[in-house]
Amino acid sequence: MEESVKSRAILFLSILTAIFFIISISSCAKIKDLKRSKDEEMLRRLTCQEEVKNIKDGMGQSLKSREKELLDEKTAHEATKKALSQEQLVNQSLKEELQKVTKLKEALEEALVNCKKSKK
Repeated sequence: MEESVKSRAILFLSILTAIFFIISISSCAKIKDLKRSKDEEMLRRLTCQEEVKNIKDGMGQSLKSREKELLDEKTAHEATKKALSQEQLVNQSLKEELQKVTKLKEALEEALVNCKKSKK
């Protein structure tokens, strides 16, 4: 009877060992899959971070070039404004000169008319 109990115990322990062996192998396979998934996720994250960094750097450079263009445009605008102001001053002085000349012309025409009347 002891032999049958030993035999049953050995059979039970063998089955239990086989079950634990299968469980440990499946656990190792799951861990391997999880590690692969984790590595893929890390690779995707690193790739995304690099892309974001490249985009950010590109935007920074673009922003700097746009700021430089804006500064150049602002400088050109100021120069144009200054030139326009000078042109307006010249235009105003020419108008004043024209008014003076027109008044002198009218005075001369009037003097000429008076001179003609006095000769007749």
